[in-house]
Amino acid sequence: MALATALARAATLLLRGGLPPAACGAAVLVPSLRIHRQLCGVPAADEPSAANEPPAADEPSAAGEADPWEEADAEILRDVEPVVELVKDILHSRRYANGGFLSPDDEKVVVEKLLSHHPRADEKIGCGLDGIMVDRHPEFRQSRCLFVVRTNGDWEDFSYRKCVRAYIEGKYPSHADRFMKRHLVNRRSELFRVPK
Repeated sequence: MALATALARAATLLLRGGLPPAACGAAVLVPSLRIHRQLCGVPAADEPSAANEPPAADEPSAAGEADPWEEADAEILRDVEPVVELVKDILHSRRYANGGFLSPDDEKVVVEKLLSHHPRADEKIGCGLDGIMVDRHPEFRQSRCLFVVRTNGDWEDFSYRKCVRAYIEGKYPSHADRFMKRHLVNRRSELFRVPK
């Protein structure tokens, strides 16, 4: 794991132009046969095959090493959790009645942190944004959702989950799929669980 971390750091520095040309040659040394076998997943004769397998997605790394996936997961959670918690509070508390418009502060957060990342944001906003409203969904009457109210009086619902998904895919592309499976699809995840 330490070798993989060192190689990843060297590759990152190389791609960002952080290593001088002389250091590039030193950073890309020919690995020994044992390291080559570890990288290729071929066990040496004296090693059990399981020794070369990386830990499973939810298992901690050996010897207390920091797992890059866990670090990325925690970073994404720190980034999106405050906005998701705000939206859950808006939708599932009594702060806003059905048909109520968001306060200027809440609207600013929802527009900047969510709606601007919706895959069809321009379509949703249309001729211009008059405000963000909370109301029951026209088809799924048990669900409250957010609506874009346009300057011409039209309104259309939008999914804050689609906004969060697009934001994560844009900002964290290498970790997005795994994060979504763990938190958007997984019913046990606390991130999108509705308070009772």
